[in-house]
Amino acid sequence: MRLLEYQGKTLFAQAGIPTPPGHVASTVEEAVAIMRAYPAPSVVKAQVLIGGRGKAGGIKFCSNADDVVEPAKAILGMRIANAQNPEGEIAHRIWIEQRVDIAKELYLSIAVDRASKRPIIMASAMGGMDVEEVAEKHPEAIARYRIDPAMGYSSFVGRRVAREAKLPKEIWNQFASLLGKLYEVFFSAGAMLVEINPLAITKDGKLIASDAKVELDDNGLIRRPELASWKTEAETDPLKERAIKAGLGENNYVQLDGDVGIIGNGAGLVMGTLDAVKQAGGNPANFLDIGGGAQAALMREAVNIVTSNPKVKSLFINIFGGITRGDEVAKGLIQALASGGWSKDKLVIRLTGTNEKEGRALLAASGITSVETMNEGARKAVALAK
Repeated sequence: MRLLEYQGKTLFAQAGIPTPPGHVASTVEEAVAIMRAYPAPSVVKAQVLIGGRGKAGGIKFCSNADDVVEPAKAILGMRIANAQNPEGEIAHRIWIEQRVDIAKELYLSIAVDRASKRPIIMASAMGGMDVEEVAEKHPEAIARYRIDPAMGYSSFVGRRVAREAKLPKEIWNQFASLLGKLYEVFFSAGAMLVEINPLAITKDGKLIASDAKVELDDNGLIRRPELASWKTEAETDPLKERAIKAGLGENNYVQLDGDVGIIGNGAGLVMGTLDAVKQAGGNPANFLDIGGGAQAALMREAVNIVTSNPKVKSLFINIFGGITRGDEVAKGLIQALASGGWSKDKLVIRLTGTNEKEGRALLAASGITSVETMNEGARKAVALAK
């Protein structure tokens, strides 16, 4: 779950991290009211999860209630796109915050380092740039420090990172204190990433979070359930919500960009099926794991969810029965096809394991023949999609 800038800054402010004063608006009228109440040189920022908003015109400036009208009109409803997301995202909200007199821009983040299984701090004196670009062109400019969660954070860590990142010495103590608060946000919110870019040094020598990027682990929301209501329109997938209501987990359905629908039981099997489809020259439309022990009703709903995606041109169901019974899978599939939502001519199924003979018999009676291997099924599903 990714947070918008103003949501991330709310978390930061709650933890005592300095942020510019600001307010969120979803209409031009609200923007005018904010500037009447807080007249000051301000920045109007599109609240989207996609990068590159500044280049797209999603960041503008104003000073009072009169000159905020045009920026608000221009940004609200704007579609912002980039190379990673050509379809883009519509800005439904703007964040109006007081401008900061910046003397220097730094970079600071904490992420999960999967290699060491520890949080990793990254800092650089080259803030305001994409960290990927800095890492590629100036790898020596990024200081990295992996924290042992059992030991936790200590201020000496912050001073060491500041020194290695070649930050100005006069802000080392400030930096160490701010980093400790950011580490607390990282753990208390169950984050996968917290990033401040730029972390600004103001002209009077203060540190302030001029931006906020926060990604939370959905599985960690149980620790901060109030944050679940912060999920934005761009993060809400109606098919995923439907999968959750059907009794599947938060991460059992993920929509992708391809046209081959995929259903399997077990995350490993589904991932293997995605790989097989890619190797066969196709593109998976989704990841859907029905889990173990799925009954006919869940299988029926799983088929209906996947085929509700208009991009799906073929459906590959790959079941290896353990506690999941092949006959229950077959019953659910037949019920889904009977509703008229999908054609068996665009269906490929591999059914092995518990009660596979009974399941195959039910399928055969409905004119459906199962394939023997995953690779065979993947090739057939890709051919049907084309």
